[in-house]
Amino acid sequence: MGNDQHEQRYGEHVVVRRHGENVAELAMDRPKAMNAVSTDMARALTAACDALAADRSVRTVVLTSTHDRAFCVGADLKERNSFTDADLMRQRPYTRAAYTGVLELPMPTIAAVHGFALGGGFELALSCDLIVADPTAVVGLPEVSVGVIPGGGGTQLLPRRVGAARAAELVFTARRVEAAEAAELGLVDQLVGAGEDRTEALELAARIARNSPVGLRAAKRAMRLGHGLDLRTGLDLEDGAWRSVAFSGDRAEGVAAFNEKRTPDWPGE
Repeated sequence: MGNDQHEQRYGEHVVVRRHGENVAELAMDRPKAMNAVSTDMARALTAACDALAADRSVRTVVLTSTHDRAFCVGADLKERNSFTDADLMRQRPYTRAAYTGVLELPMPTIAAVHGFALGGGFELALSCDLIVADPTAVVGLPEVSVGVIPGGGGTQLLPRRVGAARAAELVFTARRVEAAEAAELGLVDQLVGAGEDRTEALELAARIARNSPVGLRAAKRAMRLGHGLDLRTGLDLEDGAWRSVAFSGDRAEGVAAFNEKRTPDWPGE
């Protein structure tokens, strides 16, 4: 997985592509269903995330869609319509593992969103650290309109992103939010030109990937684990993360490169 041309498939509906040595693209590829998350697609996402998490050469991941008009429309309701209650309970560990797989990727992650990102689709985007969207993006968590709740992390991730009251309004009304308002509310982080979400997200990923892989993973871990803790506990957690990188090869190389006015050659350890 070392060049721009390489890609690896996970099942029918997920493909991982490498862009240079350190950026990976995790692409949802179920265009006929607008990337609705079926059981098979959930398993494939989990397998792809497991492989990416274990690959120390990956410094950033960009979550994308191969569908022109949608990022992901959420759960596959056609599949679920055929389920018994027992089937639905059997499926739950697979779908939950897919969302958790994206959320727990140890390196920085960016979602590139265009078109519909609804329900579980928006939850996959919320599971990333940053969301880049184009003007066609429509996001929302409409689950209560079909008798369930956001179950892919939405009830926890959305309040952390936009605050409790704003998240409550969005979840309780089940409304869809178009790109301009989504950017204003903080539901997405960058609004880019039409059709530019993937390109801009990959460029952002490449900029991030120039930095220390040890530092990136430790910083993400400290920010994720520290969120919601009291300040003192959070600072203690940050201190532990600092100690984990302070004596690393990356730290030694970073200081040397700075003093020698050259680009660092990160050992990644």
